[in-house]
Amino acid sequence: SVFVFIQQVKSIHPECRMQQEIYQEEKRCMERLKNANTVSLTGCAGVWDNITCWRSAEIGETVTVPCPKIFSNFFSEQGNISKNCTNKGWSEMFPHFFVACGLKDIEDNPVFYVWLKAIYTLGHSVSLIALIAGSIIFCVFRKLHCTRNYIHLNLFLSFILKAVSVFIKDGILFYDTSTDKCSDHASWVGCKASLVFFQYCVMANFYWLLVEGLYLHILLMVMFSSNRHFTAYLLTGWGIPTIFIIIWIITRVYLENSGCWDTNEHSAPWWIIRVPILISILVNFIIFISIIRILLQKLRSPDVGGNEQSQYKRLAKSTLLLIPLFGVHYVVFALFGVSEYYQMIFELCLGSFQGLVVAILYCFLNSEVRGELKRKWRSWCLNERMSRDYKNHRSSVFPNDSESGPQLHRNSATQFSSQSETSVI
Repeated sequence: SVFVFIQQVKSIHPECRMQQEIYQEEKRCMERLKNANTVSLTGCAGVWDNITCWRSAEIGETVTVPCPKIFSNFFSEQGNISKNCTNKGWSEMFPHFFVACGLKDIEDNPVFYVWLKAIYTLGHSVSLIALIAGSIIFCVFRKLHCTRNYIHLNLFLSFILKAVSVFIKDGILFYDTSTDKCSDHASWVGCKASLVFFQYCVMANFYWLLVEGLYLHILLMVMFSSNRHFTAYLLTGWGIPTIFIIIWIITRVYLENSGCWDTNEHSAPWWIIRVPILISILVNFIIFISIIRILLQKLRSPDVGGNEQSQYKRLAKSTLLLIPLFGVHYVVFALFGVSEYYQMIFELCLGSFQGLVVAILYCFLNSEVRGELKRKWRSWCLNERMSRDYKNHRSSVFPNDSESGPQLHRNSATQFSSQSETSVI
């Protein structure tokens, strides 16, 4: 199960990643210094000072290097730092790397991130419950088995997997807050596996949103049954993310196989994940605009009754229903410059409740689903009432049920036999 997997995979503390990167950078520095082999007896030997790598130099020489990449998340500028080689050895660094590299103002409130994690955990949990309930409804009622609901079911599954992947990732990252096991390489394997699963679930979720848009657009444009296209929908929703995730894994192994694969020193692996998602968002947005145009044309058709105000109300209602289905809100972050702070709040908090909204709109508020649930409820209530009335009637007519039962059967059989003989005569 998921929780067994979390327990088996040792957790990765965020500081472990920094320690791993520093260790890798130190290792590369030592290899470069060893291969250079230009140490002078009167100069300064190359050295790693736990911040960056300094090559060997002659006395009086100034060595200048750029700000260390491993601390790039804490700096706002790409400046340079220097050291002088003197007859007493290396001088102090100048200017100080906080000044040269522009230390970011850290105004983060730890309480804010605790609340943020609590809110999106609640959102994914509630969404998970609603999505599982909706999936059971779509599977149990045979009258709901159709291509449209099969697509809804796969969309629900993608949201479920996305929520599960978030829980796994958080469980691995935050299960243990100690840094005593940072050197355990087995833990990095589990961390990488969780990140691969997370990336796949996120991309699959975007592509099933795209499949929903494609299916609805086809239904509006061409009036025919599209059951034969369901295999193509499956390949689009699950197959395309699989291909790109495999390519991403290969590029990670050969270009940047370090840590938990959550850093992006090389741009190629990052774009392999980013580009397919951006394409799905843009295509879905184009389909969304096209569907709104088609709906507007249909509302303006003379066959549609109502005044202009009611028509626009229908259009607004349809638009609001389509926004969570198509994931149109992602376009704001993909195309326009939005503050990272607000993007974090929107995506982690409101985005975590998207599964709940989709389950409510496309299952619990669906007229067919509500009709089936009402029919099943009425049938159950009727059976319960008939069973209760039968038991009450039987107990009132035959107080001693064990003796009267066989006697009733014999009397009924005798009466039926007499009636049969009379009818024959």
